[in-house]
Amino acid sequence: MTAHSNAQKKTVVKTSKLIKDRKGIDTLGYLKSFEANKKEYIGKSFSYLLSKMEKMPPQTIWSIPNSMDSTIVTKSLFRFSDINYPVMNETKMLITWETEMPYKTVSFNNQRNKFYFSDSERRFYGTRIIKNILVYR
Repeated sequence: MTAHSNAQKKTVVKTSKLIKDRKGIDTLGYLKSFEANKKEYIGKSFSYLLSKMEKMPPQTIWSIPNSMDSTIVTKSLFRFSDINYPVMNETKMLITWETEMPYKTVSFNNQRNKFYFSDSERRFYGTRIIKNILVYR
């Protein structure tokens, strides 16, 4: 907590708070714990990681085409807030996959479900093997 006086000599008190989502979970801290323990998840199926993310499953998924070949996807970006509820400084999880996926297939799934991480995405990505995990804001 910090206190300072403004031009009218009124004391203004500011408290530092963790940025928390609507459920009261520190999103960045929660997701960073998966990145810190990524050795547990690398080489395993995405469904294993999802089974550990009980407190906060992904809400949306965004495909990232390969920079050298836009017909394949090697990374997916998972967001943890509602697509209709924009969050400033949103925390995201970038998963790099062990094997590439055809962009057309991935894009079709994303657009069909309007980028929401639905049961069909859960099934589609569940068997994919994780190569790397990066969490950032």
